[in-house]
Amino acid sequence: MTAKKIGILGNGHVGSALARGTERAGYEVKAVGSDKKAQQDTARWADLVVLAIPFHAVDEVLGTVGDALDGKTLVDVTNAVTPEMKLAVGFTTSGAEEIQKKAPRARVAKAFNCVFAQHMDTGRVGDQRLTAFVASDDARAKSETLELARNIGFDAVDAGPLESARLLEPLALLNMRLGFMLGMGTQIGIELVHA
Repeated sequence: MTAKKIGILGNGHVGSALARGTERAGYEVKAVGSDKKAQQDTARWADLVVLAIPFHAVDEVLGTVGDALDGKTLVDVTNAVTPEMKLAVGFTTSGAEEIQKKAPRARVAKAFNCVFAQHMDTGRVGDQRLTAFVASDDARAKSETLELARNIGFDAVDAGPLESARLLEPLALLNMRLGFMLGMGTQIGIELVHA
């Protein structure tokens, strides 16, 4: 089954960029901010839901949308970091795995979190294609998310089970540190070189 309607919970830099990319790729898209009714309506309407919110807001948003996520692919784009730019969880779990526990009837996939927001609408930095790593325990969620990433313009790569989010979340933190703390800026990205 191919997702046609994309609901994005979060309309900040990340949510807005993914909305532009998915619209350009031909999907029907709704991106909403913090209005609870709009979140519920969007989650019910969508075939695939993107969680593009700060990690600290996960419990509130999942509580708001409740069973509207049941049976749907839920793409976790959150960065599980603290305000001090340290991992919020890790080693024995990941933010994505915790989201799966909190939304057990959703089909959670981790993706797009290793990319700066300004590149999420094209999947590129200049003319270089970035890699979108996709991790999920659910075959349909993985397939839909890989297809979404490819259609936006990324080199979509199957990163294995949802447990791989334990590696993708620190990789995103490294990207942020390179960009923000070590002065490389946001015109950078991660590309897997493969034949």
